[in-house]
Amino acid sequence: MSVDHPNILLVEDDPSQREVLTYNLQAEDFKVICADNGEDALLLVEEEEPDLILLDWMMPNLSGIEVCRRLRSRLETRSIPIIMLSARSEEMDKVRGLEIGADDYLVKPYSVVELIARVRAQLRRTRAASIGAALYFQDITLDPETHKVFRAETQIKLGPTEFRLLRTLMEKPGRVWSRDQLLDRVWGRDIYVDTRTVDVHIGRLRKALSQQGGKDVLRTVRGAGYALG
Repeated sequence: MSVDHPNILLVEDDPSQREVLTYNLQAEDFKVICADNGEDALLLVEEEEPDLILLDWMMPNLSGIEVCRRLRSRLETRSIPIIMLSARSEEMDKVRGLEIGADDYLVKPYSVVELIARVRAQLRRTRAASIGAALYFQDITLDPETHKVFRAETQIKLGPTEFRLLRTLMEKPGRVWSRDQLLDRVWGRDIYVDTRTVDVHIGRLRKALSQQGGKDVLRTVRGAGYALG
């Protein structure tokens, strides 16, 4: 998560609602990505990895409820906070939205001030849950607080870039990351680095993890990128 400027995916098919919410969220220093339908929303979740999703219930073709259900069914996206926006005010509608997997439910018309407060509350909760949590994959342990990595009982010495790279891969085991996605996540969106740099650091990480004879857990997916496991 970007601490200073969280990335919000706004999924709303009403242009005027999108415009108002985008303006107000950006005024609060959020980055905003917009989709006007469920199909595009699912693609943008893959590409942009939002910190939170504002999801309209009533959309043509693919409803917000279905989008929420699909996101919650996948390991890579099930932990992204979702706030459902809906004109449906019946209690059973709210219950259904929450049971499908929404973290919060806001009935239209709503106060933009309240919406932003709820966005901040969800981001605080997610941030608190992720800070300091050790990551595990097979016999590899990564501790973000002490900045240490162990394979079995042996500590692995990693440079800062390799550490960030491994942390990214361990946050979502099995997910295939493109070189561009890894550049954005590990080096930052505003820094120009050649994509071949990713290959160099993956090579260093692979060597470090295997130096004690452990099997290679980094997978190269030809034409796509890299994955852990």
